[in-house]
Amino acid sequence: MLTESNHYDVIVLGAGAAGFLCAMTAAKRGLSVLLLEKSNKVGKKILMSGGGRCNFTNLYVEPGNYVSANPHFCIAALSRFTAWDFIAMVEQHNIEYEERKHGQLFCVRSAGDILEMLLDECARSGVVTETHVEVNKIAVLTGESDARFSLRLEQSRKHGDSTAVSMTCRSLVVATGALSIPTLGGSGIGYDIAEQFGLQVLPQTAGLVPLMFTDTLKVVCDRLAGTSLEVELSCNGQSFTESMLFTHRGVSGPVVLQISNYWHPGDEIHVDLLPGTFAADWLVDMKANHGASLLRTVLTQKLPRSVVKELASLLWASSDHLSLAEFSDTALCQIGNELNRWPLKPSATEGYRTAEVTLGGVDTNGISSKTMETSKQPGLFFIGEVLDVGGHLGGFNFQWAWASGHAAGLFV
Repeated sequence: MLTESNHYDVIVLGAGAAGFLCAMTAAKRGLSVLLLEKSNKVGKKILMSGGGRCNFTNLYVEPGNYVSANPHFCIAALSRFTAWDFIAMVEQHNIEYEERKHGQLFCVRSAGDILEMLLDECARSGVVTETHVEVNKIAVLTGESDARFSLRLEQSRKHGDSTAVSMTCRSLVVATGALSIPTLGGSGIGYDIAEQFGLQVLPQTAGLVPLMFTDTLKVVCDRLAGTSLEVELSCNGQSFTESMLFTHRGVSGPVVLQISNYWHPGDEIHVDLLPGTFAADWLVDMKANHGASLLRTVLTQKLPRSVVKELASLLWASSDHLSLAEFSDTALCQIGNELNRWPLKPSATEGYRTAEVTLGGVDTNGISSKTMETSKQPGLFFIGEVLDVGGHLGGFNFQWAWASGHAAGLFV
């Protein structure tokens, strides 16, 4: 339990991926470090990630895998602490892992292996970790040589009561995460702290999140719920090819989560249902060789039968009874073009409830890309998801957490 009037060199707010890396890195430099978590357990998002296997990094991390108003900001931290640096730690702890498609690395056994590794590293280096702690007030101290900040904290106890204590530190690190998945502790306290110290906070939106429909397509998606297929999705100049899953609300799956980082309300997304196939030419060719076949029969060679049935009612309902030979080449080309570029207009995302990341956040223009320290307040650092840096699906957000946490840990 916390005790009154303790002083630490470093206090880290948030025991998630970024907070752990910062705490252990600072402690290995001989600093006294207190790691605080507001919920009842540390590392909740780590444990649920990757279906419980933790997609802890990616072999192909590039700045282009991140969304930010300042796209160059992430480069320094990512180059100083790479995926290979984290992999080395994983291997030192004899954690078995595997590579899946697109360079994604997962634990073979459990995400708990990664959390246990982080806890072990922190314990070895002397990090003090406390849970059930709320931050009530942060004040700047003046005239102190070893303390810049005073924190008023409240720690809940087992029987429902709580204890309020004061703490001081020389460096304060905000690793509180963001708004995504509030059931795992997501909140906006980091934005409140940033605004308290005069930092700009950019508008936030849910990222890596399923998309929903309210028009007739919602009924179609509901009928197709559980069906998945490989597609290419495009929106605002970005394209991804991966699996798309129909749900009762709309569409999900890896490719939808990826494109959601670039979709804005009112935008259309375009679905290539036959990626790698120029559908217009293929259909004309099939007409020449299988003219007696129905269009829907031919399409089931490449698409699930249930999907073809819905497409028929949407795109060629009045001609569904015709054989291919009875379609003009122009009509087949038009249908083919729609199959390669099917326009859909989502009504909204599923929001922070299911979002894997929060886009936007603390403006990086007020943060050093080398140290993660704020320019306006010496000793104040922001790391991880609270910053305006959001990654693609596939381990990139964890790598940003590791890298930004490590960067701050070297300079606190």
